[in-house]
Amino acid sequence: MEVENMVHSNSMSPASNGIWQKISQNKAPEIMLSKVMLGVILSLLILLTVGGNVLVCLAVCASRRLRCLTNCFIVSLAVTDLLLGLLVLPFSALLQLSSEWPLGPVFCNFYISMDVMLCTASILTLLAISVDRYMAVTMPLRYASLVLPWRVAVALVSVWTVSVAVSFLPIQMGWNTVNGTVQNHGPWASKGKCRFELNRPYVLTDSLLTFYLPLLAMCWTYLKILQIARAQAKLTAVALKDHKATLTLAAVIGAFVVCWLPYFILFTVLGLKEHTDPAIVPEFSIVLWLGYANSALNPVIYGALNRDFRSAYAQLLRCRFSTYSGWKSQQSSPTFTCVILSRCPKTLNRSSSYSSSCLLMVPHPISKGDKLVSMVTILIDCSAMAHTVSQISDLYE
Repeated sequence: MEVENMVHSNSMSPASNGIWQKISQNKAPEIMLSKVMLGVILSLLILLTVGGNVLVCLAVCASRRLRCLTNCFIVSLAVTDLLLGLLVLPFSALLQLSSEWPLGPVFCNFYISMDVMLCTASILTLLAISVDRYMAVTMPLRYASLVLPWRVAVALVSVWTVSVAVSFLPIQMGWNTVNGTVQNHGPWASKGKCRFELNRPYVLTDSLLTFYLPLLAMCWTYLKILQIARAQAKLTAVALKDHKATLTLAAVIGAFVVCWLPYFILFTVLGLKEHTDPAIVPEFSIVLWLGYANSALNPVIYGALNRDFRSAYAQLLRCRFSTYSGWKSQQSSPTFTCVILSRCPKTLNRSSSYSSSCLLMVPHPISKGDKLVSMVTILIDCSAMAHTVSQISDLYE
């Protein structure tokens, strides 16, 4: 009977193989088309991530209004997302499209360590931002004396040091694997694969210290900020500016939670099961790329919610200020005119400072007869400088 079954199975195998070959040949164009479309989408995401975060860094450097200590954290976050787009996303796309790793185990572990490091740096930077906003809103009179450049520098160095330590050390030492050996090395390693192995102690420690606890701290600080904002019936101009900045950064943190929370939930579940290769779980790739998409979303949030970032983006994308080199007939559409406020001391009051040449973009042409004056110098009394700048800024808010 067994011989008959063997003969029957052997006699059927060529036909079944032929059927499967025909099915695979028929599906080959569909698979190729889906991979091409996926490759285009991932490439666009990488380009948006790199281009958008380069734009954020240039905007802060080029715009005088964006040069403040809080935006040092924004630049750090943009650098994190930029490095993710350059050093992680291309290789993640390679794995996603081919399911093979041709670059060897050493670079595989470096790539995974970079991925973990940059994600950790993003979370800790957002935590630092929430603390900064909490101090700005709850202690407005002491904020300038507490948040000093050297303290911001120490905070940023601490963020990156902790991120490097919690990412490279466990993975390079094998603390994240079930058998205690370095992943992707040794006789247990799968050739042509890049696996991120998980065990319970590593997953619980990593997820608690670098995601869940910072997330709880951020939620607590923004709830306190919201309570204070509602309690304040009247806001000064400085306080109102702080609240606007806080809302923008709260939106950044909210987007981060929406994008990364599904990944960390699945990461924790798979780690508790001590999964040796999370990448083979179908949902893992979806939640991972949802988290990656957050890096392309941040520059959009800045531009959508912050007028200064919008103006800086527009100037950088035009690659020049909206001025005219000569005379030009006045058009019906509003044109930005460059107005220079001169004879301005370096420090006007405690809350604001301007250099000796303060540049403003006023969205109305200044005419002389039927001609447009492209640039006009206004000499004003220094004592009225702050009030004039505030009036012009509020007028075009």
